[in-house]
Amino acid sequence: MAREFKRTDRVAAQIQRELAELVRGSFDTRKTGMITIQAVQVVRDFSHAKVYFTFLGGELDERGVTRALKQMAPKLRHELGQRIRMRTVPELHFVHDESIERGSRLTSLIEQAVKSDHPDQDERDD
Repeated sequence: MAREFKRTDRVAAQIQRELAELVRGSFDTRKTGMITIQAVQVVRDFSHAKVYFTFLGGELDERGVTRALKQMAPKLRHELGQRIRMRTVPELHFVHDESIERGSRLTSLIEQAVKSDHPDQDERDD
């Protein structure tokens, strides 16, 4: 009988949960905004993990938030090692996840296209 989930998937899910808590307590939300850990991908030997994140608000832009996360990566990795018992705690690589912005941009483009196809629809809705 085959396993339902691979070990790398289970470890990635655990890392995602733990990192979400660690990030929440490690950054000033006025500067970085609210950072959300969207997904984690772990390589097979657990040496590296790609951490996809999004953020909302804050003074910093995408580069600034990414830089702040990369600077905190060693500390976050250490804290992760305290919380998760693994022989090797993966090196963390933070990547900004643009899928949410891309999705909202596509949604607005679709809405604009529908409005341009049916300009009298707005008058009926009001």
